[in-house]
Amino acid sequence: MSLTDVQARMRAAQEESGRADDDVTLVVVSKGRPVEAIQELYDAGHRDFGENRGQELVAKVPVLPADIRWHFVGPLQRNKVAAIRPHVTLLHSLDRTKLAAAWVRDADEAPPALLEINLAGEPQKHGFLPEQVEEATDTVIEMGVDLQGVMSIPPAGEPARPYFEQLVGLRDQLRARHPGVVTVSAGMTDDFEQAIRAGATTIRVGRAIFE
Repeated sequence: MSLTDVQARMRAAQEESGRADDDVTLVVVSKGRPVEAIQELYDAGHRDFGENRGQELVAKVPVLPADIRWHFVGPLQRNKVAAIRPHVTLLHSLDRTKLAAAWVRDADEAPPALLEINLAGEPQKHGFLPEQVEEATDTVIEMGVDLQGVMSIPPAGEPARPYFEQLVGLRDQLRARHPGVVTVSAGMTDDFEQAIRAGATTIRVGRAIFE
């Protein structure tokens, strides 16, 4: 597959759902990919890329174009915040209040973030449980985080769409109290079309583009 194939599938899912072409942002997950491959996609017009390892992100930034919008999409240790924060457009994985404190500490204006939600309560995954989301949202916003939405990964081996719809519902619930909470980051290579149909505003796709 390729970037153009994924974009075509995105457009089809958006059209099927009655959504405009620009309703969904594609973040190309470039973890583990060489800078030459990222540059090729950049030359084709793409600008949003996602990394999940701080050291890899920091190494790639100086050798790639300055107008790339870098998204951090993986677990983040607090001691890595200072290194990656200057380069990030959006943190997708705000999964605990201690990370929220570190994200805004000593920053005049920290980049925005998404609340990571563990929809199925899986012990091996990070994130707030659905019943914790309202309190967590209030807390991190009070701490100074520019919270712009929610993110989740559904359980493997289960139908993804009900979880995506649940995530969109949680976003709607939060937005009623916090109008700035608008983004729903959901959907990867195997299920991004389902995420679009459920109402996701951002998808994170890597394997379908690079392999």
